[in-house]
Amino acid sequence: MSHNFDPTILREYDIRGIVGRTLHEEDAYALGRTFASEGHDAGAKRLAVGRDGREHSPRLEEALIRGLTEGGMDVVRVGQGPSPMLYWAVSELDVDGGIQITGSHNPADYNGFKMLLPGGSVFGAAIKALGARASEGRWTEGQGKITDEDVMDRYVQRLVEDFKGGEYRIGWDAGNGAAGPALERLVKLLPGEHHTIFTDVDGRFPNHHPDPTVEKNLEHLKALVRDKKLDFGIAFDGDGDRIGAVDGEGRVIWGDQLLMILAGPVLEEQPGATIIADVKASQTLFDRIGEMGGQPLMWKTGHSLIKSKMKETGAPLAGEMSGHIFFKHRWYGFDDALYASVRLIEAVAASGKSLTQLRTEMPTSVSTPELRFPVDESRKFAVIEEVRNRLTADGATVDATDGVRVNTPEGWWLLRASNTQDVLVARAEATDQRGLDLLVTEIDQQLALSDIERIEGDH
Repeated sequence: MSHNFDPTILREYDIRGIVGRTLHEEDAYALGRTFASEGHDAGAKRLAVGRDGREHSPRLEEALIRGLTEGGMDVVRVGQGPSPMLYWAVSELDVDGGIQITGSHNPADYNGFKMLLPGGSVFGAAIKALGARASEGRWTEGQGKITDEDVMDRYVQRLVEDFKGGEYRIGWDAGNGAAGPALERLVKLLPGEHHTIFTDVDGRFPNHHPDPTVEKNLEHLKALVRDKKLDFGIAFDGDGDRIGAVDGEGRVIWGDQLLMILAGPVLEEQPGATIIADVKASQTLFDRIGEMGGQPLMWKTGHSLIKSKMKETGAPLAGEMSGHIFFKHRWYGFDDALYASVRLIEAVAASGKSLTQLRTEMPTSVSTPELRFPVDESRKFAVIEEVRNRLTADGATVDATDGVRVNTPEGWWLLRASNTQDVLVARAEATDQRGLDLLVTEIDQQLALSDIERIEGDH
């Protein structure tokens, strides 16, 4: 037997597709068979399996587990919960890796698989290798055993095990995602007053799309904070590995701004430590980490790439604009929005200020949201190369960590190829609107030279 996956579902960081169109139960079964074989090669004998709250997750779970066990792999089912709960299970249970069935922050018709083997996340070339192995049908045979383990209470208990305090009135929005039940348990263990919305798991996401990095998805949370006059609000994405936040005035605190706040207490305890942020993060973040005595490190966007870089550098903390926050300090090094929330409460308390005050004191800058330019897959990386060559020839200051990031007297702009879609992504930040307009014009000019145009309405 062998199996061919739709090539579009083999992404950089996970396997993900549209259920019934590019992703089917046969794919889940074949992934199980293939992953069991790959796992045996890596010395794995038992894997944990978890799932998010999407309507098709139980069916995909059943097919995946059938594939894993027929490939000779023992499976520990940890049930429905956020992706970080599965990561925690892999760290704490007697297992050698795991798979979370999740469509993450994508719309309701998406689903997929986030995978771990001994040594960490499975991504990039390793995902392509799974596709090749399936098409060749290089599968092991066996009959693995299935056991069930209810880990949610232990996971939530661990979130607050060494909590250092901070009593606030907080609003929480779980967005009907998989983190809702864990959140309801968490707030009972925290001091202060807590108001939760949309904690019932509903894979159709009836209230709003579960992506807290898009401001319109935070409207319910802003209203909750405003109506109840709360200190601040916290939101999660569909599988609980990305955090969003608003202050007491309803202003959004973006991923890099959260990292600025969270880095303070970490650098108090580990002076001179490396703090990593992705290339989309504000220059003010990198400057602030330096001011606090840390070593700022700009790295490629993508949770798997950031985790690898943390291991390599020994960084105690990292974060992305997309709201993935990774604590190795007092935690395990994986991205966990529930744990990041607990640490945010601590960090605000340690500052002696309100979150609103911390937000007000941040350096002012103006920036674009992500600008997106559709591009043929075959041209995606070539365009970046063309832009880089032109800029270098012009004597521009270019950082080529991930795409091109250009520093100018007005500020900086970034252009990179998306690892998950056929688009180029741009972002710019300046001290004022005039400077920002100049930077955006530069981006448009560079792309015009490579025959690429921005999608209308993306500004």
